[in-house]
Amino acid sequence: MSLVELQKKIGVTADGAFGPGTFRKAAAFYKLSPDRAAHFFAQTAHESGGFKAFSENLNYGAKGLRSIFRKYFPTDAMAKAYERQPKKIANRVYANRMGNGDEASGDGWKFRGRGALQLTGKANYQAFASYIGRPQIMDNPDLVSGELCFESALWFFDKNKLWGICDQGVGDGAILALTKRINGGTHGLDDRKAKTKKYAAWL
Repeated sequence: MSLVELQKKIGVTADGAFGPGTFRKAAAFYKLSPDRAAHFFAQTAHESGGFKAFSENLNYGAKGLRSIFRKYFPTDAMAKAYERQPKKIANRVYANRMGNGDEASGDGWKFRGRGALQLTGKANYQAFASYIGRPQIMDNPDLVSGELCFESALWFFDKNKLWGICDQGVGDGAILALTKRINGGTHGLDDRKAKTKKYAAWL
């Protein structure tokens, strides 16, 4: 959905396919240098599963909850009570952090991960809304998984001062450093490297 919206915004055929034409126009539209564009779109492509997932999927079974969110589901019985209920799961795991209220507030679900780099938490949504001058995001956070999908990721790069890493070029060292800052580890590093180098060759 958001890739089509991006294509409409930048004035290319809205076919939902990310190729050299879309990449070049998007780089120009967002005023990104070749190195910055290659890094930015490679990282967002990986994080969004090839520009397909722009809203967090929290549809976990009990086993998944116990494995991924053990801290919030310390017993099998509790995990069973929440399994396959994404809204209920989000409200529990994201309660009382990142600016969210308690579980009953519904903030966890309302401000779940969205966008090309999964903007998460009420405080981050508020900071992004202020940055871009769009207060309506707080009432309609789905804007972040649609119209403002890539803008939210650009904000993340700005906020975390990641452009300096991009400016080091598209070598393995820069890709590794960027991946650690975005992912917290090196998950999917080979795919991120391949995409960064492929996109760099398109410009």
